[in-house]
Amino acid sequence: MTRYVFKMPDLGEGTVEAEVVAWHIKVGDMVLEDQVMVEVMTDKAAVEVPAPVSGKVVTINGQPGDMVRVGSELIVFETAAADDDDVAPAPSVAAPAPAHVGEVKKPEPSPALRATTPVHVAEVRSEVGEVSGRVKASPATRRKAREAGIDLRQVPGSGPSGRIMPKDFDAVMSGAAPTGNNGGSAAAPSLLRQRTGTDEVKVIGVRRVIAQRMTDAARTIPHFSYVEEVDVTELESLRAHLNSKAPKGTPALTYLPFLAAALARVLEEFPQCNAHYDAERNVLIRHRPVHLGVATQTADGLKVPVVRHAEARTLWELSDEIRRVSEAAKGGKASREELSGSTITITSLGRMGGIVSTPIINAPEMGIIGVNKAIDRPVVLDGAIAIRRIMNLSSSFDHRFVDGYDAAAMILALKDLLEHPATIFIPR
Repeated sequence: MTRYVFKMPDLGEGTVEAEVVAWHIKVGDMVLEDQVMVEVMTDKAAVEVPAPVSGKVVTINGQPGDMVRVGSELIVFETAAADDDDVAPAPSVAAPAPAHVGEVKKPEPSPALRATTPVHVAEVRSEVGEVSGRVKASPATRRKAREAGIDLRQVPGSGPSGRIMPKDFDAVMSGAAPTGNNGGSAAAPSLLRQRTGTDEVKVIGVRRVIAQRMTDAARTIPHFSYVEEVDVTELESLRAHLNSKAPKGTPALTYLPFLAAALARVLEEFPQCNAHYDAERNVLIRHRPVHLGVATQTADGLKVPVVRHAEARTLWELSDEIRRVSEAAKGGKASREELSGSTITITSLGRMGGIVSTPIINAPEMGIIGVNKAIDRPVVLDGAIAIRRIMNLSSSFDHRFVDGYDAAAMILALKDLLEHPATIFIPR
């Protein structure tokens, strides 16, 4: 038997350490070459690390949540055949070349490591097959199974080659019989039953990165918040008309593409709101194109996929692209380029939108626009009570570089376009 040491690999882009997110192996396991062993994460990327050789796991270093330095011993194997060297060199991952403007490319995974997006672990198809005995499922599904105590080997998969899809896991969860500590079936829940105990959830991986970024934004950016009431009655009428004229099967327009189109127009007059702050160089970078971030809630947390060049897209193109990047983010299939580079962000809770919110800026941007729910309300119109559809816009701006007056003026200009939606499409 030969001792084979695998070290924490160099993940590129100046990374010096990585966080252990989850192990898929344990000491004593027999693994095959290319079988995924561990998920690790840096501030720039999440990566699934496959086995470099086939052999028996002797030791593993680092528990979920631990930071392991690049070049440190990560896993030790016992292999059957002797190798030229008993220490595996730490492979490196070259950073993907930037995509051309308006072009979205997915980075090609290297043979040793599969790099995914900055804020999530994407689904990576296993090439080991049934011989490895490893169930095919996404990292998110594996985490859910571990938390629920479900053996994925007992879950029938409906995806390619028996891959367990989220719907397969959800079906098992909804149909699973609850069990108690006594090994028997749990009694029906009681409305007045006392609850005891606590649950500890370690903040690691994607959630740790989100928490750190939110903390940094709240700590370093003085937020100026402004809320404006918008009468979207005419916008709703136009939206309903366009949806009724659309070909059968066409996804319905929501308010977001209208907001995106209006925002792209308004930012021409308020370039300081479509900007980034480079703290290292102490430079404010004003962007001419509008690369619109769309805050999207996913199973792995909040992600912000990007609609590039919103200013050059038609209403239907905006609708299609917002839907496409949002679904890619929710499905864990958005590329690194699709999750970076936004110049201003919109966020919406849809029907849950409430009356007002105070969104946190997606640094290094200057502003974020929150969309609250639209409801019918009685208002005074031309001296009489009328029922109008009202929607609030809740915005936050970086007060270091966007004065309160300019922030309010921008939202009022946006309000004017949305209340007279035909003007969104009239050249000035």
